[in-house]
Amino acid sequence: MTAIFKREFLSYFISPLGYVFLAVFCGFSGLFLWMNCLAVGQADMSGVFVLLFFVMVVLIPVLTMRTMAEDKKQKTDQLTLTSPISLFGLVVGKFLAAFSVFMLASAALPIYAIFLSSVVKSTFGWISFWGNYTGIVLMGAVFIAAGIFISNLTENQMVAAVGAIGANIVLCLFDVLVNYIPLDSVQNVVAKLSVFSRFTDFTMGIFSASNVVFFLSLVAVFLFLTMRFIERRRWS
Repeated sequence: MTAIFKREFLSYFISPLGYVFLAVFCGFSGLFLWMNCLAVGQADMSGVFVLLFFVMVVLIPVLTMRTMAEDKKQKTDQLTLTSPISLFGLVVGKFLAAFSVFMLASAALPIYAIFLSSVVKSTFGWISFWGNYTGIVLMGAVFIAAGIFISNLTENQMVAAVGAIGANIVLCLFDVLVNYIPLDSVQNVVAKLSVFSRFTDFTMGIFSASNVVFFLSLVAVFLFLTMRFIERRRWS
């Protein structure tokens, strides 16, 4: 797993992809900081995180589109499938590499918070900030895991990116779907699957163990599905 992680992580910066992702993420986060905080003279960064959530729906699939699709296109996945590398090490190594790039980008957010707390006159809400930051990190992990799963289904990177964007949108639409479901029992199930409502709990500074477990479970499900699809190809 360590070798896979190192190879995948370095590959993001051998190509322009890693640099572009960092630049775009930091550019949007800086813009949202100015719009929501600096321009209006307030210290609450919750609006920054909500806007970043929607940017991540589109941006993270660009980060994950090549994780599996590129190997399939170059036929190097055949070497992986016939090697003694464990599926767990392969998939988790790729996930951790993409997640590390994402964490590099999101590391700008605590820097913004330190800067903001030093320049605004009002008291800075650190509890609210860390709640928001936890939510955005967990949501990023879910989007990355979903993107890797979609990338495993195709060898075309553009298809992988568009498919992952679609999957992310579906994950965010459960709140809307609830309004069109006539059965209360089904409504309750669908409502509990909503990622956006759970994310908004974090934006209000509400730390909930059940929400953390929910996001980590989603990550585990997508990674498990990815491993099962690879295993099926290995034995086919």
